[in-house]
Amino acid sequence: MITSTAPTEFFKGIALFTPGGDLVYCLDRTKQVQWHSHLCVVLQELLHLPEPPHFLIPSYTATIDCWFSEIDSKVKTVAELYPSLERYQPLLNAVFGMTNLTWQTKTWQEEVCNPIILETYKDEFPQLWENHDLIVSWNHYRNQEPQPQSVFSVSDSAEHKTAHQGYILRLFVAGNSTKMRQTLEIIHGLLEKELEHPYTLKVIDISKYPDQAETHHVSATPTLVRVWPKPVRHIIGELEDPSRILQLVSRI
Repeated sequence: MITSTAPTEFFKGIALFTPGGDLVYCLDRTKQVQWHSHLCVVLQELLHLPEPPHFLIPSYTATIDCWFSEIDSKVKTVAELYPSLERYQPLLNAVFGMTNLTWQTKTWQEEVCNPIILETYKDEFPQLWENHDLIVSWNHYRNQEPQPQSVFSVSDSAEHKTAHQGYILRLFVAGNSTKMRQTLEIIHGLLEKELEHPYTLKVIDISKYPDQAETHHVSATPTLVRVWPKPVRHIIGELEDPSRILQLVSRI
């Protein structure tokens, strides 16, 4: 879909999801050559896979391109994803800095997107069918030392063993409203700009996962919880004050 939604700058973006819901993405402002195959290597390193999971392409991929058209003097955006990723549109808009952009759903390519064929990889790559709460920027990943397999949490038990090299955050919401999407965009933009360490941010709908709200002592929405580093901190209610969010996340 081509729209006139105007970003602050022009870029190419690529995203690769796992069947379990983890995300690795790249925002390329120079529009140099970065492809989904590069993101497969990141997944291999993060999840300790036997080889890059190229079989996820194109079934679990999304792409976005923003440019200025000299022909009609307009900013244009093309955003495309495959059917398995339609539910992730709010998250994709947040990580790529778009507002209410509707992504075009591409047609399944049966020879490479057959769900039955993809299931045959499950025994060899079980990590891909699990959710590790990963939202990983390729740009940050490649610029970090040490490499983020020691930074990004894979379970709540691992959180207590992780050195303070990253942040683990939970955003508790109720439903998928416009207000929620705006809140997510604000928080993501702030974290990308201000944090010096990598982070994971998981959005949890308490209407679907009330047990998670109970576990994290959440009684109202929206609530932002810093799970790691300790101590655990909460912001309840309005989340539109960047300084307040940053104080919660970064203050030890």
